[in-house]
Amino acid sequence: MGNHYLSKTSKGQLEKRGIKAQELVYCGIFTALIAVGAFIKIPVPVVPFTLQFLFTMLAGLLLGSRLGAVSVAVYMILGLVGLPVFTEGGGIWYVLKPSFGYIIGFCAGAYVTGKMVEKAQKLTIAKYLLANFTGLFIVYGMGMIYYYIICNYVIHTPIGVWPLFLYCFFLAVPGDICLCILAAFLAKRIRPVLMQ
Repeated sequence: MGNHYLSKTSKGQLEKRGIKAQELVYCGIFTALIAVGAFIKIPVPVVPFTLQFLFTMLAGLLLGSRLGAVSVAVYMILGLVGLPVFTEGGGIWYVLKPSFGYIIGFCAGAYVTGKMVEKAQKLTIAKYLLANFTGLFIVYGMGMIYYYIICNYVIHTPIGVWPLFLYCFFLAVPGDICLCILAAFLAKRIRPVLMQ
């Protein structure tokens, strides 16, 4: 009886907060996709890239700002508590890795991308692309700032501004631009189905 009451209470609380069981399932699916995406590497010349950015963008585009950010935040928390879901493992020590700023950026990027889609009147490929490129610059902006701070002031492996832009932006961004375009076309097809 106690368990029955607890489940009814929990269900009522979830409904009051506007969280449906279906939404929780979607969040779980995207959290898993983001984790898997970290290990799917596209072997292109100079800087190979993963599909992680694609799935964080799609989380925002398809689930909206709140649930998209939650999906990424759960992924981040799972990694920080020790599950090996990050590219190089997991654990709280990961916050000292220069690349951790990109993971924080994924969360912020998913939120902003989702918010832009929510506010759009009529969703066209151009609007999806605008949202995606905005998310892209948020991810890279936060990632590069974090990278610079950790390298220069925490782990004492100094990096200058030009090398930072070269290795962390110019060489890396072409692949993610392609993912922005792919995500726009995928969202255009998938979102109407999810909204039914």
